[in-house]
Amino acid sequence: MATIRKRGTRYQVQVRRKGQRPVSKSFLTRVDALAWARNAEAKADRGELASMDYGLQTVGDLLRRYETQIASKKRAYSAERYMLSLMLRDPIAAEPLATIRTGVIAEWRDRRLATVGAGTFLRHLTVLRHVFEVARKEWGVPIPVNPTVDVRKPKAPLARNRRLKPEEETALFAACGGCLNPLIEPIIRLALYTGMRRGELLSARWEHFDPEKRTLLIQMTKNGHPRNVPLAAPALAVIERLPRSNYGRLLPVSDEAVKLAWKRLIKRAYIVDLHFHDLRHEAITRFFERGLTVPEVALISGHRDVRMLFRYTHLRAVARQSG
Repeated sequence: MATIRKRGTRYQVQVRRKGQRPVSKSFLTRVDALAWARNAEAKADRGELASMDYGLQTVGDLLRRYETQIASKKRAYSAERYMLSLMLRDPIAAEPLATIRTGVIAEWRDRRLATVGAGTFLRHLTVLRHVFEVARKEWGVPIPVNPTVDVRKPKAPLARNRRLKPEEETALFAACGGCLNPLIEPIIRLALYTGMRRGELLSARWEHFDPEKRTLLIQMTKNGHPRNVPLAAPALAVIERLPRSNYGRLLPVSDEAVKLAWKRLIKRAYIVDLHFHDLRHEAITRFFERGLTVPEVALISGHRDVRMLFRYTHLRAVARQSG
């Protein structure tokens, strides 16, 4: 029997017969959906339902198509490509789509949690869930229910609240003197003075720097919304000391080079468990300590959801003097 459901602007048809692999497909009009359903039911009556295949036999087939058609068009493609590659090397890639179930996802979960933390696994699960949703809703793959929905998730780790201690900051900039790349120190200072992400700093361009208005326009942001970052005096001074060009990036360094330099830097400074992203956390927290309001900090940091912004506001206790 054929089932037709409207999902958004499309009609999804699914035909199931006992002993045969179910098939489904999406259409823009109900008329086309009904016509396809009648043809599929006729094939089902002849036991030919399995012949209506679209080349997606396994979870691995699904992952590869998703990488080519969806992930490759995202700004965060490199991170997602890495997650997909791990899934493709896992036994889950060989699982037939016709029999995929929550238990298979649970087994994959247990294998991943044996090697990665809960936070990393949850990010991978989010990607896999989206893969199945795209397959069901857009590609017409016959998966009645997303198999990731009911899988038990590990408890998410507490939000990181690492602060940069004054003595660590001193040691960090002292260790910058040993960096072969002279741009590493300006990158770190700008991260600490502006709260900008590493990717935002490395994509910043000279033509978007306005010394008169003391702003820097960032076009490539994590949430896809460009923003003008106001520059306080320390940040402005750092930019004005950079080697100047009429066009091009302020900081022509690769992301990988910064990652490697950061690892060597904190090792020389004898600093433990400090991530580059912790500088953004520190900068945003200092904005609040200086008395800026939530809307003002959100304008600088680019947060569109203030609930996310509150994760950064671990204020260091300050003794108040009565007067």
